[in-house]
Amino acid sequence: MSRGGGLRQRVKTARGRTAASTRWLERQLNDPYVRRAKADGYRSRAAYKLLELDERFALLKGRRRVVDLGIAPGGWSQVVRRRLPQAEVVGIDLLPVDPIDGVTIFQLDFMADEAPERLTAALGGAPDLVLSDMAANTVGHPQTDALRTMALVEAALAFACDVLAPGGTFVAKVFAGGADSTLVAEMKRNFATVKHAKPPASRKGSVEWFVVAQGFKGRTEGA
Repeated sequence: MSRGGGLRQRVKTARGRTAASTRWLERQLNDPYVRRAKADGYRSRAAYKLLELDERFALLKGRRRVVDLGIAPGGWSQVVRRRLPQAEVVGIDLLPVDPIDGVTIFQLDFMADEAPERLTAALGGAPDLVLSDMAANTVGHPQTDALRTMALVEAALAFACDVLAPGGTFVAKVFAGGADSTLVAEMKRNFATVKHAKPPASRKGSVEWFVVAQGFKGRTEGA
């Protein structure tokens, strides 16, 4: 990416705005990925994380049915639609999400009993890619935040193993250090390869990483 773009913008602390929110706004204004997302028509800078992961792992190659867990605000599904215009794409989130052309969106908890059936029905079959850019709401305590997000990853993995077609891929956001050993072992039981990655679009100061599990082995009898 170009290093150009003018001088760094500073934001004055306004009445009613905390120092933390001022720093966040300043970071947004000076983030080249934020500017690029606006120029490219993506809803968030997170779109480039998926693009960079796809460049490394070929996540989207040949995919026909895709589930986007925690779709809000929709940047990842926008990438999928642009890369795979013929694919069926379904997103799900507790939050309302503005429509995306070609994407079926459910405002629903993905852990609800009816969610897997509704999503696969909308796709017309089992997905071959399950994406999760979800993270639990933080409480400011690093260990607690990591545990809450890991529980969300475990739930997303269970969902993926319930719905994925054989050979499918699961991608999820995790915190620094990656998925814990128990979770990695579970992924390795169910997938041919499991790797961690931090795409360049992920801010250097961020604790987020992504786990990429490819080659789903399929559900075993009695599972």
